[in-house]
Amino acid sequence: MHIELVIAKLVTMGLGFLIAYQAYRGYRVHGSEPMLYVAVGFTFISFGAVIEGVLFDVVGMDIFPASAIQTGIVAVGMVFILYSLYGLQPTADRAEGERTVAGNRSVPGDPDGGDGNNE
Repeated sequence: MHIELVIAKLVTMGLGFLIAYQAYRGYRVHGSEPMLYVAVGFTFISFGAVIEGVLFDVVGMDIFPASAIQTGIVAVGMVFILYSLYGLQPTADRAEGERTVAGNRSVPGDPDGGDGNNE
């Protein structure tokens, strides 16, 4: 494997793990469950960034199965991130009247009446 490609893969993996760490910190500090799913998703994606090369060069696996494994791992990471965006909110959050402002309409649980003026 070319050294430039190894460096690029390691940088990509490092950036992905940094994003995963920051998302995990967001989960710990704010208790935001979707951030936990983002952290797990980026961990899978970051690991997937290097696994193909490891399987091909180090283990000696053919390129097709190594690529298929890499693609599967990245896909799992993307499913976690997608779930963090579209997953169902816990029923406790909905029962508390979580504040959501949609345009200028009044929303239940919105203390300022939903007029968009937060002064």
